Amino acid sequence: MESIYIAITGCQYYYGTKVLKPGTIVRLEKDLYNDYDDEAISVTLAPLGQVGYVANSVGTVPRGCYSAGRIYDRFGSHAFAVVKFVTKDLAIAEFLEEDFVKVTIKFRLKEKRKKKYKKIKLRW
Repeated sequence: MESIYIAITGCQYYYGTKVLKPGTIVRLEKDLYNDYDDEAISVTLAPLGQVGYVANSVGTVPRGCYSAGRIYDRFGSHAFAVVKFVTKDLAIAEFLEEDFVKVTIKFRLKEKRKKKYKKIKLRW
C-alpha cells in the first residue's frame, strides 16, 4: 500500500517545530469543536499536548501530502503518524492507518558515581 503523508502546520502557535524530530510518533485527533474548520485534525505529542494541526488549505498543504479533509474519514476519533521531515515552520509525517501503535523503547542505564569529597581539617 502506498504511504500517505500529511503536513503538520501551526506549530509556531504552540511549541514550534523544535519538539518534532524524525521518528517521533504523534497522535491525530478529530477536533469536533473547531469553529473554523469542520474537518480539523489536531496533532498532539505526549506529554506536551497539542503541537499543531494537519494542514487543510491550499496554501498550507505541500505537494504530495494529503490534506486533513482527505484523511478525515480514514479513522475514527484518533490515529497516529510518524514524523519524517522537519522544516522551519512545518513537519511532514507518515499517516499510520493502524488502530494502535507498537512502540519499543530502548534505553541504557548509567551507574551513578558517588561524589568524592575531600576531607579538610580546619583550625580555628
